Amino acid sequence: MKNRLFPVSFYNPVSFAGAVIASISFGLILFLILLEALSENPKPYMGILAFVILPGFLIFGLLLIAFGIFREKKKRAKADFVERELPRIDLNDPKHRFALTVFSVGTILLLLFTAFGSYKAYEYTDSDEFCGTLCHTVMEPEYTAYLTSPHSRVGCVKCHIGPGADWFVQAKISGAYQFYSVALNLYPRPIPTPIENLRPAQQTCEQCHWPKHFFSEKKINYTYYLSDEENTKSTLTMLVLTGGGNPEFGISSGIHWHMNIDNTVSYYHLDKKRMEIPYVKSVSSDGVETVYRSTEFDFDEKNMKPEYMRRMDCIDCHNRPSHIYNQPDKMVNLYMSMGRIDETLPHIKSLAVEVLETPYSDRKAAKDSIGIAINNFYSANYPEIHKSKKTEIEKCVDEIQKIYSRNYFPEMKVNWRKFPNNNGHVYNMGCFRCHDGKHKSDDGKIISNDCNICHLIIEQENPIGIKQVSLSGLEFIHPVDLGFSIKDQICTDCHESYK
Repeated sequence: MKNRLFPVSFYNPVSFAGAVIASISFGLILFLILLEALSENPKPYMGILAFVILPGFLIFGLLLIAFGIFREKKKRAKADFVERELPRIDLNDPKHRFALTVFSVGTILLLLFTAFGSYKAYEYTDSDEFCGTLCHTVMEPEYTAYLTSPHSRVGCVKCHIGPGADWFVQAKISGAYQFYSVALNLYPRPIPTPIENLRPAQQTCEQCHWPKHFFSEKKINYTYYLSDEENTKSTLTMLVLTGGGNPEFGISSGIHWHMNIDNTVSYYHLDKKRMEIPYVKSVSSDGVETVYRSTEFDFDEKNMKPEYMRRMDCIDCHNRPSHIYNQPDKMVNLYMSMGRIDETLPHIKSLAVEVLETPYSDRKAAKDSIGIAINNFYSANYPEIHKSKKTEIEKCVDEIQKIYSRNYFPEMKVNWRKFPNNNGHVYNMGCFRCHDGKHKSDDGKIISNDCNICHLIIEQENPIGIKQVSLSGLEFIHPVDLGFSIKDQICTDCHESYK
């Protein structure tokens, strides 16, 4: 008894069990920390095991040790206590040798498999499948949209968490409520956006995208079809001015003027969706501050809430970079221009948009109803075409069903209208939240709504086949004669109204 390393009250089964749990947990923590230190690309979810789960087991083991000691002392205080003796191992006894060998080998294997299992568990939690499929109904819309997005090869955690312990801990605290709400079926439908307390884009997006080197133009071609019997076609080609804010290249204007390179832009929003912006502040590199106030809002600057003041970054315009729910007419235009939907089918543009926008109870009902509606339309109104172009109509149905499956999720009440995309201004306010010509500074400066500061139309062909080309820029001509000037209109006055 005198030669024992610890107090005699430590030597009891409960404390021994706690010591084993604590020792294994501590060993695994050291293993994962070493693994992270030696890794060229540390994983954001590494900390969930090393700094959250395993320390919990370590603390549990230590508490077991303390409980065992306390329990042992109480037993020893009793008069009828019988002194315990540790098991004796006699290596001269073949049974003892065999038992010791089995125990030692089993313990080593258990430790190895535990370490391997811990690593595989951490690796799985770092995967896109874990993020997208574990809570299938909840995350199915976001995961489906992610798989067809430009960032489908960028892991979920690279944007939502990123490397480092501080943002990882914040994400886990936020995730605790998410886990609770999913487990008890309390989650909202649809999931609200924007995500609050998202990591700044400078620490995520700009690890790959470098705004300082955005100094060129991007050519984009658009094809439009009218909602008439002939699906009348028009085209437009523009140069999107992607530069801005980098005097080194002699270019200080363009879309990315906002990106905190030579100018730091902040704004105040009145709503959680950041759609109503009455106040914008710009600070140049030499410290000159300019404040723009909207003439459309009546608010008191003295009562501005700090949590509604935000420094602008990538996500303020590219707010749906990986989870994009596309507008029906935009996707139908694209599919028709690619030949995936036969543009010679009468009224196919308007019909496709109509069946996509029809409310359905679930995705299976939508798939069946889309096929029935399109076939019934042509059999009733164009019976000869329904017979002669049966194959084209079937392909058309299949493609429209694909559009629906990637952009509509009735179980979660998800569609494009629930998640406005601010990267543009046709279907949502987007750019016009600030660039409406109504945000003015005290010295008379205005946040311009001139289209040419962001893009330049260099070619357009109207529905009657008249083509215009100019490298210096063209004035946009609406493909439909609206009967009034659109100079004082914004796109969403009409394009957001069909619901």
